[in-house]
Amino acid sequence: MSDILVINGPNLNLLGTREPDVYGTQSLSDIENKLKKIASPSQLEFLQSNAEHEIIDAIQVAKKNGIKFIIINPGPLTHTSIALRDTFLSTQIPFIEVHISNIFKREEFRK
Repeated sequence: MSDILVINGPNLNLLGTREPDVYGTQSLSDIENKLKKIASPSQLEFLQSNAEHEIIDAIQVAKKNGIKFIIINPGPLTHTSIALRDTFLSTQIPFIEVHISNIFKREEFRK
């Protein structure tokens, strides 16, 4: 059973080809493989979805399955999803939000 769920949100499946000047040239698969080398592969479970409801469902299932921690790059949902916020509050799974680009050096709405 996995201990850590790594969630990547909308458009992160396009890493490596999407705006490489902003997001770099590594694919999502490249990043996942690096994470597997850092952590025991049996500890990690990965999900990428372009659908907010699938991410919310996965977080709720993670609670039932005993996931201890979530690492999430919600992509654009960072700026728009009250539902995602509420899901983390209701499941009380500890999490950290990460981003590939520096959101504080980008467009005003991302800050």
